[in-house]
Amino acid sequence: MRAELSGKVALVTGASKGIGRAIAERLAADGAEVAVHYNRDKEGAAETLDRIGRGFLIGAELGVPGDIDELFAQLESGLDGRPLDILVNNAAAPPAGPIETDTMDQFDRLIAVNVRAPYFLIQRALPMVRDGGRIISITSVATRMANSIQTSYAMTKGALETMTLTLAQSLGALGITVNAVAPGATATEANVALFDTPGLTDAITALTALDRLGRAEDVADVVAFLASDNARWITGQTIDASGGLFLGPRAA
Repeated sequence: MRAELSGKVALVTGASKGIGRAIAERLAADGAEVAVHYNRDKEGAAETLDRIGRGFLIGAELGVPGDIDELFAQLESGLDGRPLDILVNNAAAPPAGPIETDTMDQFDRLIAVNVRAPYFLIQRALPMVRDGGRIISITSVATRMANSIQTSYAMTKGALETMTLTLAQSLGALGITVNAVAPGATATEANVALFDTPGLTDAITALTALDRLGRAEDVADVVAFLASDNARWITGQTIDASGGLFLGPRAA
């Protein structure tokens, strides 16, 4: 079922490929104009924009000094005085574990991209977001699972989930909902090599209630629902979009 987002403008960070691209495509299909953010992959972001046919590009590296200023200078130009209706914090730095080999530089990078950037993106966006606005962050099922190679990554996603809860409380009076979506193992064009690892896909699907890997569209559909008026009474929630990954032992 398609949501009705005509006349709305969305910013999707990290939309040059993968889940971010799928989210941008779905929001655009529902009628939204999309600001397609990218870090370095301008070609991929341009392809996303070409596929959705409605929106504009924003190129800004997150997690570095001046990142928020650079992004919002471009966003304000693209909005041209219009409000921002939907902010999707999707961009993220990848895992950098386990703790035995992690470094302070890697840890600081994860915090800067996965926590600091979304937090201050929201801070800067608030004056632009009108009543009924939507803030949605992409987290991970890593926050509810023990995975030794993703400890610091899971910590950053857990921080986003706490942020989601507290901002939902503080922004509710403004009519703004704040939610998160937590994907599990999701196969995209960006990580196809990972899932080509012998035995990995079978091992993950054996731990997944719905017996397959996730697809980027599975996550994008949940984001689109939360962005729509259908989710007007949902806030402060983290929606698990993992197909039931690691819910417990499956029957033989």
